[in-house]
Amino acid sequence: MHFPVYKKIRIGFFIAFTVIIAASIFSYLVAKNLLDNAGRLNHAIEVSKRLEVITRQLKEAEAAIRGYNLTKDSSFLNPTMQERSMRIEKEYLLLRKITADNPLQQKHLDTLRQLLTIKYEQLMSGSQTVTVARRETSVKEGEKAADRLDRKVQDMIRIEESLVHEKSKLFHFFSVLWVPVIFISSIVAILIGIYSYVTLTREFRLQLHIESKMKSYQRDLQQNISLLNKTNQELEQFAYVASHDLQEPLRKISTFSDRLQMKYKENLPPDAIQLIDRMVSAVARMRVLINDLLVFSRAGRITPESITRVDMNVLLQEVLTDLEVTLEEKKVTVTYDSLPEIEGSDTSFHQLFQNILANAIKFASPDRPLVITIRQQVLTGKELGFVKENRWDASFCRISIADNGIGFDPAFAERIFLIFQRLHGISEYTGTGIGLAICKKIVDSHNGFIFAEGQPGQGATFVVVLPLLQGNKNEG
Repeated sequence: MHFPVYKKIRIGFFIAFTVIIAASIFSYLVAKNLLDNAGRLNHAIEVSKRLEVITRQLKEAEAAIRGYNLTKDSSFLNPTMQERSMRIEKEYLLLRKITADNPLQQKHLDTLRQLLTIKYEQLMSGSQTVTVARRETSVKEGEKAADRLDRKVQDMIRIEESLVHEKSKLFHFFSVLWVPVIFISSIVAILIGIYSYVTLTREFRLQLHIESKMKSYQRDLQQNISLLNKTNQELEQFAYVASHDLQEPLRKISTFSDRLQMKYKENLPPDAIQLIDRMVSAVARMRVLINDLLVFSRAGRITPESITRVDMNVLLQEVLTDLEVTLEEKKVTVTYDSLPEIEGSDTSFHQLFQNILANAIKFASPDRPLVITIRQQVLTGKELGFVKENRWDASFCRISIADNGIGFDPAFAERIFLIFQRLHGISEYTGTGIGLAICKKIVDSHNGFIFAEGQPGQGATFVVVLPLLQGNKNEG
C-alpha cells in the first residue's frame, strides 16, 4: 500500500508527538517521585531531630539532678525542672504536629506522652531533698523510664526510616527506567526529525522540479494557444473566403440554368427539364449549406465587450415575433415562465433560442397540435449535481424547452449536437444538420451546458443551463 508523502509526515509527527508526551509524563512522574522522596527524607530528618532534642533535654535534666544531689549546688537547678519540662513539652507538641498525617506515629506519641509525664514527675521529685534510699529508688525508676523512652524513640525513628526506604526504592525504580525512556524517546524523535527533513527536502525539490515543468508546459501551452488562435483565425478567414468564392459559381450555375430554361425550355425533352430542376434544387441546398457553415464558424464568438445583461423575457418575445408566421401556420401553442436576466451575448442567445424553437416546429407531430412549454429554475452549481466543486456556489438558470413533437431515440441524445448529423433523410425534413451544433457552440462559449431528452412519438425536451454571471470561467 502506497501512502502519500503528507500522510507519512503526519504519521511521523504524530508518533514523535506521542513519544514526547509519554516521555514528558514519565519525566513528571520521576520528578514528582523525587520531590516526594526529598520531602519524606526531610520529614524523617525533622522527626529524628525533634526526638533527639527531647532525648537530649531529658538527659541534661537528669544530669543536672545528679549534680545537684551530689554537690547540693543550686546552680545545677538553673534553669529549673519546670522550665526544662516546658521546653520538652514544646518540642513534643511540634513533633505531634509534624507527624499528624501518620496514625502509627501518633499512637507512639501517645505512649511517649505517658512516659514523659512519668519522667516529669521523676524530675520534679529528684530536684527536692530526699533520703539516700529514696534517691536510689528514684534513680532506678529514672533509668527504667529512660530505657522505655529510648526504645519508643527508636521505634519512631525506625518507622520514619522505613518510609524513607520505601520512597527510595520507588525512586530507584523510576530512575532506572527514566534514563532509557528519555534516551529512546530522544532517538525516536531525532530519527523522525531526520526522516521528516529528508522527506520535506525531497518533496521541496520535487515541487521545484514540478514548478519548472509547469512553467515549461505553460509556455508551450501559450504557444500552442497562440498557434491555435492563429489557425482558427486562418480557418475562419478561409471559410469566409471559400464560402464567398463558392457563392459566385453557384450564382452562375443558377443564372445559366435559369437562362437555359427560359430560352430552350420548349425545345428540351422532359427528362432534360427534370435534370435542370434537380440541378437548381441542388444549387439551392448548396447555398443554404454554405450560409449555415458561415453561421457556424461565427457562432459563439463572444468578446468581453459583447457580454451584457440580457433580459431573457424581451429576447424570447423577439424570437417568437420572428417565428410568428410559422407559429400561426402550424397553430403552435407556446407557454413560458418569466425568465431572469443572464449575462451573455444578446445576438448569440437570440440565435440559440430561435434554432431550438425552429427545430421543435420542424419536427412537429402531424397527429396533434404542437405545444411548446418553456420552464426555468435558478439553482446553485451544487444543486445541479454535475458541476465541478469550484463552481458549487455559482448561480445557474436551468431552462427546459419541451415539445410534443415526433421525439427521437434517447440513444441519439448526444449525436444530434454534432455538426452534419441528421436523424432523418433530407426528403423527410429539410435542413443541413448544423442548427443544434450551433446551439451547443453558443452554450459552450457561455460556460454552460446543453443536453436533450426524448422518446419516439412522445416529444423532446432540450435543457439549457447557463450561469447568471460570466465571472466563473472554469467549466464544470
